[in-house]
Amino acid sequence: MSTPRPAVVERPYSEVLVIGAGVAGLATALAAAPRRVRVLTAGRTPEQAASAWAQGGIAAAIGSGDDPDQHAADTLAAGQGRNDAAAVRRLAAAAPDAIDWLQQLGVRFDRDARGALLLGREAAHGRARIVHAGGDATGAEVMGVLARAAAREARVQVLAGHRAFALARNAQGRAAGVWAWNGQGIERWPAGAVVLATGGYAALYRYTTNPPGSDGTGIALALAAGAALADLEFVQFHPTALALPGDGQLPLLTEALRGAGAVLVDARGERFMPAVHPLAELAPRDVVARAVAARRLAGEPVFLDARAAVGAAFPQRFPTVYAACRRAGFDPREQPIPVTPAAHYCMGGVRVDARARSTVPGLYAVGEAAGTGVHGANRLASNSLLEGLVFGRALGRQLAETPPSPPGDALPCARRYAPLDAALRAALAELLWTRAGVMRDEFGLAQAAARIAAWRDAQLPGASGADLLDLAAALVAAMRARRECVGAHWRRDAA
Repeated sequence: MSTPRPAVVERPYSEVLVIGAGVAGLATALAAAPRRVRVLTAGRTPEQAASAWAQGGIAAAIGSGDDPDQHAADTLAAGQGRNDAAAVRRLAAAAPDAIDWLQQLGVRFDRDARGALLLGREAAHGRARIVHAGGDATGAEVMGVLARAAAREARVQVLAGHRAFALARNAQGRAAGVWAWNGQGIERWPAGAVVLATGGYAALYRYTTNPPGSDGTGIALALAAGAALADLEFVQFHPTALALPGDGQLPLLTEALRGAGAVLVDARGERFMPAVHPLAELAPRDVVARAVAARRLAGEPVFLDARAAVGAAFPQRFPTVYAACRRAGFDPREQPIPVTPAAHYCMGGVRVDARARSTVPGLYAVGEAAGTGVHGANRLASNSLLEGLVFGRALGRQLAETPPSPPGDALPCARRYAPLDAALRAALAELLWTRAGVMRDEFGLAQAAARIAAWRDAQLPGASGADLLDLAAALVAAMRARRECVGAHWRRDAA
């Protein structure tokens, strides 16, 4: 006899319902706060969002001799010209104001001896334009400030421990809220507008710099509701995660280390990046990641040597990295650090227009969950937190000025909360890493597609875990469809 579905608990109406409490979600909520805003997050606190793990800073053209046009040009170059140029211009133009806003909220950016903002340079930037907080703790500092600002805002309510797994829609096909699992049962949260700010899908991979929740569940939710996706094939692999036994989330060794002069070396202590690219360690991330991956695939360890560049200053300049290395048994002041590429950032996501609207009426997406086209084929370093801030604030202001739509009566929920079995989830992570990872080809991608299809056929109809398999299938299909090498998408059979 089948087990009856649990009763659905009806929750209060929200004029704006934000799914995800990272930088993009909280920036949206704070800007929309004249409306009644609720934020649902699967984590226990907003500080557990992937944004809090960001060690890199925030790019903004605020230094002498710099301007938004130069920032935009570097963004377009890193994206291999596949970017939406208008979106890039909006991003770069709004960056200085985003930094000012964060400072007004209380973010403590690093400053030089004269009290001016300390600007760093990272890969593929033509100028030093990266602001950091706490050295390599920018994400944690920004998230803490935004979370406290949201807690003070009477019109914003953040609800932890709620995992949205299906979009509610009315008879006209408009988004009418979400169904969420609260750990014990199902709730329906009606809303006039639904904003996905759930991050990307890098945690689908075996090796990743992201927390487990960044597995694409929000994007899978949109796909199951019929929303179009874009640019899924462009997955950025960070070249320098701390190489540790096992799999899952690995500590990130920030790009700023190489910006400060750290170099990549082989087991003999010899550099190899100068022979790969004119910018050596400061080459675009996809170039560096492939160079590191090629050596590791050949059985050669790779190390990041920061002894000369950082040395004794490590605990002060890069406290997060220093602590991670010491926990792993390394002292980066005296030893080169073993590194591996790891899935880091996804340029693709839910396809949206210039107003963050998806192809489903009433459903919006911002941050890494959104396919805005701003990053093109490869994200420029330190543009990710910036994207969430700029486009999140823009969407929030837009929703604040727009009369909310009544949700109407939602159609019955066609999905059920049933996550993937842990063993199957691990098998999917290994499959994507080996067949759809840093370098890929048609043979491996075809194998991945067949395996995912078989797993999908074995799932219960309507299970939320099957939605994740559908997203993985769409990811592999996008990689198969693009037969050229461009940006972060690299095929051995097209190189």
